[in-house]
Amino acid sequence: MENENSPLELAVLAGRILLSNGAEIFRVQETMERIAASYHMETFHVYAISNGIFACGTENGVAHTAEIRHVPLAPVHLGRVAAVNQISREIAEGKHTVPEAFALLRQIEQIPFMADWIQILASGIGSACFCYLFGGSLVDCAVAFFSGLMVYIFVLLAGKKRLSKIMTNILASAVAAFCGLFLYQLGLGHNMDRIIIGSIIPLVPGVPLTTSIRDFFNGDYISGTIRLIDTLLIAACIAIGVGAVLKIASMLGIAVGVPV
Repeated sequence: MENENSPLELAVLAGRILLSNGAEIFRVQETMERIAASYHMETFHVYAISNGIFACGTENGVAHTAEIRHVPLAPVHLGRVAAVNQISREIAEGKHTVPEAFALLRQIEQIPFMADWIQILASGIGSACFCYLFGGSLVDCAVAFFSGLMVYIFVLLAGKKRLSKIMTNILASAVAAFCGLFLYQLGLGHNMDRIIIGSIIPLVPGVPLTTSIRDFFNGDYISGTIRLIDTLLIAACIAIGVGAVLKIASMLGIAVGVPV
């Protein structure tokens, strides 16, 4: 049970929310240090990596040797990151007591993701737009739109079934390739490669890749490596899923429209 009068535990909670929702390591550590300083902790030290936080400090003359939190890699929610940043600024301005800040952070933890239908629609629109950017025709974009919808419906269902990240990405990319190939065989679409590229875009881990590069530039090599490996693993899963569908279709004598 957390002590909601402890600035140390408050700082750790803020860091955990940031880290689990896609924030960079330097942002996590800086926010925690600012919170500790705002509540006049005598000493405070923190070390964070992509999936863990280690912190210790002295408050009211009592030395706390360590606070350790495991933070598994999770879906990005930048709204929560922005909300914690705002709370940390208000704490630095002296607007909140420790219990008040705890209550606000608990509320931030509960900020939901967008409604399922919005995520599904966004996936379809994003797939269609990227298909167009990569040179697809309007018909290709319509096929990519449908495939993008199917991909995210599957992703949401897999999340509810607690399917592993690896299997989710392999199967979701296979769904993208299958839907695109099926409609292509029905005479819809002209460029199978553009359709597939657009359809898998919702699965591409753009934010983790960008965050890993920023971690490298900030000298956080361990965290950057962890996130980069996670990103490359997802990319490999996407390639496996698409490649498997196209290879099976080719073996069955189905024209796939792209080299296999």
